[in-house]
Amino acid sequence: MIFFNPAGAPELACDECGCRWFDRIRNTCYECGCEVPAATVAEFERALAEFQRRAKTQPLDRSQS
Repeated sequence: MIFFNPAGAPELACDECGCRWFDRIRNTCYECGCEVPAATVAEFERALAEFQRRAKTQPLDRSQS
């Protein structure tokens, strides 16, 4: 599952339990041990690339600080 934090950056969460902590070596959720599907990782990487692309073209909004 992918959600977006208040800054607009994508974050990956476990599809099964919602945990946001992953063992990157084993590609599993720390909380429930479920494997992160390759399709979910690819979707997250696309969302991250889009966020990075937008961040380069938009000025930083410091009004929230």
